[in-house]
Amino acid sequence: MDSDLISPHSSLAHSRPPLPPLHLCQEPTVVLRSVEISFGQVFRFQTLVSLLVFRLLNSEHLVLFRILLYCRVSYAWTLDVILRQHANSAIEYGTKFSRTIGWSSVDNSELGKSDESIFSQEGDDGLVPKSFPVCDNRHSELIPCLDRNLIYQTRLKLDLSLMEHYERHCPQPEKRYNCLIPPPTSYKVPIKWPQSRDEVWQVNIPHTHLAHEKSDQNWMVVKGDKIVFPGGGTHFHYGAGKYISHIANMLNFSNNILNDEGRLRTVLDVGCGVASFGGYLLSSDIIAMSLAPNDVHQNQIQFALERGIPAYLGVLGTKRLPYPSRSFEFAHCSRCRIDWLQRDGILLLELDRLLRPGGYFAYSSPEAYAQDEEDLRIWKQMSALVERMCWKIAAKKNQTVIWVKPLTNDCYMKRAPGTQPPLCKSNNDPDAVWGVPMEACISPYSELFSFAEIQRDEGSGLAPWPARLTTPPPRLADFGISTDMFEKDMEIWHQRVDSYWSLLGSKIRPNTLRNLMDMKANLGSFAAALKEMPVWVMNVVPEDGPNTLKIIYDRGLIGTTHDWCEAFSTYPRTYDLLHAWTVFSDIEKKGCSAEDLLLEMDRILRPTGFVIFRDKKPIIDFIDKYLTALHWESVATADAESNSDLEDKEGILVIQKKLWLMDEGTKDSA
Repeated sequence: MDSDLISPHSSLAHSRPPLPPLHLCQEPTVVLRSVEISFGQVFRFQTLVSLLVFRLLNSEHLVLFRILLYCRVSYAWTLDVILRQHANSAIEYGTKFSRTIGWSSVDNSELGKSDESIFSQEGDDGLVPKSFPVCDNRHSELIPCLDRNLIYQTRLKLDLSLMEHYERHCPQPEKRYNCLIPPPTSYKVPIKWPQSRDEVWQVNIPHTHLAHEKSDQNWMVVKGDKIVFPGGGTHFHYGAGKYISHIANMLNFSNNILNDEGRLRTVLDVGCGVASFGGYLLSSDIIAMSLAPNDVHQNQIQFALERGIPAYLGVLGTKRLPYPSRSFEFAHCSRCRIDWLQRDGILLLELDRLLRPGGYFAYSSPEAYAQDEEDLRIWKQMSALVERMCWKIAAKKNQTVIWVKPLTNDCYMKRAPGTQPPLCKSNNDPDAVWGVPMEACISPYSELFSFAEIQRDEGSGLAPWPARLTTPPPRLADFGISTDMFEKDMEIWHQRVDSYWSLLGSKIRPNTLRNLMDMKANLGSFAAALKEMPVWVMNVVPEDGPNTLKIIYDRGLIGTTHDWCEAFSTYPRTYDLLHAWTVFSDIEKKGCSAEDLLLEMDRILRPTGFVIFRDKKPIIDFIDKYLTALHWESVATADAESNSDLEDKEGILVIQKKLWLMDEGTKDSA
């Protein structure tokens, strides 16, 4: 596939103004979906639309009518040239598929919605591209909903002091990138875990500024064709391992092991750098959600994920983090440069919402030990704030202080009237997170949080790890799920995972996979079935479904909330395997673009990575038609197990993404 633009010096462009570069769906352009010829030109909508539509409707080029409706069109002369020079379009067209890309005769409020399924048309091949264009290589690290260019071009009014520019701002459908994100030049299949914790290929993330900027802190070092991670951090130059043992010693945990005999399992590391803290926790059976924004250290999370360490792009700004209340036993901030006193302590109160009863917050920062006037002022004010929040100092030594959250509501109830921060109102759901603004209030424990839960395991109400994974958590009652139902769910997913691995067969070895995502995780039993494998799973719970993410965290797993009508908050080439169980059925009901989701999945999937689709058979057939355009190949297909509860029987499709490089166009790499 040729992904180049028409040269300004070619016969097609002679004496015309030069075409804009391949900014795709930005300001406010989109790249045309490609056919066998290259439609890499970018167009805008102007006054010739009526004439062009008339011409298209009265010609054999109905495919360009679809393109016209999907794009804002200008440079009408270029369309005219394409019309004349490419009489035989390589795209098949049909009426039903067009609904997935917003081709509709109704107003925008009904865009993409239909009573008929686009996936179930008999005898209609639908509109399927033979290939997609390749994005310009400067977009090889594109994160559509965290794109600074989009913020600039749409002139969003954002408060930089509140970090709004690091929060999610997604492009409208007509401005989305509709192309394949290319890997960097000379990209290599990532180094396998556990070796990857300590080194990655430099060509995969060709950014060495952190190695120079943090050279005195042992974040990372360039050695030949690799980037090496000695395990240091801003506060722990001599290695995360020693620092973690020091924290465990401060808390008097046995053998200086932070997991406290399985009682401490889930950790939130705020401002994580390249996530060495989280990476070194894994050997203690602790899993951390390493969190950092796409800021001046913009590739830190990309390095973390390339290393095979769980991480997520996010910021403590104005919106709640996408995790339910009581998700973490431990939160950590080491020189994270966060102003915890701003806006009446709203960011510290967000951590309070996320911590379990009796949870810890470890804070390593000059304010905890320095004696200059400014640091002393901050320490005094921060100490007063956490005291009003009913936190107490669990330990303080050298440069680190560790606070502990109360086990019950008793302290909150004993505060004097008018004490700030206030308790949150009763209608404030602490588990509602998607796009929900933070509030400067304390989230008390619900009345359903029983005394028995408080007493068990010092406040968590959960069994120690690893029994926690298979023990029914107390919050199952929030969903009316019985112990029998929970155990049946585990049994079903164990069988399904065994079936998946049989289908993958010789394609995978014990260390082939590391970073996995379950795109619709439900209770987390897909991830639970993988416990004995050297993998971690990002469990995603759709924002409009049952909020079962708290069950997932209660099982000692991690995940996030997301809307699959939008791009995910991660870098390209992040995951080795995606599991999509009825995800396409769900977005069909919402009227979102199935094609956009396929492109997004390709963006976040590593070359040579896998996708397991499990959905209704018409959807599986629909996806199968896109394999060539996406440079995916089918590994296996199967019928899902019989389930009389399903009106439409499910099918399974397993695909592998091919490795192709820009300097070869889209030629498959050997």
